[in-house]
Amino acid sequence: MKVRPYSEVDVFSSEPYRGNALAVVHDADGLSAEEMQQFANWTNLSETTFLLAPSSPEADYRVRIFTAKEELPFAGHPTLGSAQAWLNAGGSPRPGGTLIQECAAGLVPIRLAEEGQLAFEAPPLTRYGPVDEPPRLPDSDDSGIPREKILDASWLVDGPRWIGIRLSSAREVLSLRPDPGKAGDLEIGVVGPQEPTEETRFEVRASSEGTPSGKTP
Repeated sequence: MKVRPYSEVDVFSSEPYRGNALAVVHDADGLSAEEMQQFANWTNLSETTFLLAPSSPEADYRVRIFTAKEELPFAGHPTLGSAQAWLNAGGSPRPGGTLIQECAAGLVPIRLAEEGQLAFEAPPLTRYGPVDEPPRLPDSDDSGIPREKILDASWLVDGPRWIGIRLSSAREVLSLRPDPGKAGDLEIGVVGPQEPTEETRFEVRASSEGTPSGKTP
């Protein structure tokens, strides 16, 4: 059995254990899709990625992205975490601090920005449009988000099947207490603007496959 290097990356945070965890398997060529899915289920993380040799001459590496249940063509935090893991393992960016990731959704340009941060150009959405009936994000008292507080709801699909919900303020987003045991298979992101005096512009909370998380871009 071939031993493959394995990393766990803390995405969306400069502080350990404060971001979104990602499992990354290096040198994954030779693994079957079934083996990848089994390993992704074993990690028990929201996503696990597998780094492979690129099939496109334009790409620096290829990545396959798995949740505990299925393979995704693209996802944001696995893209950033995989790029960082590839760099940490000895990968070198191109002139100008760029690299190209190949995934099932196509080629994704990634840029090494100031202070070592990474930014990427997401592939086009495969589904975008209003949601006829915004789903509830069940919370601890089973009340969910009141309909009158939802300003907008839209499909935002570029890999994961996300529904984006816009509230009027960051305060309303922070008041949510989603219950992962009641969310089922919903993949919902909730966003609200900060006060003009705040350094950050928006507060975001997400619940995917029953696992809530918080991010402030």
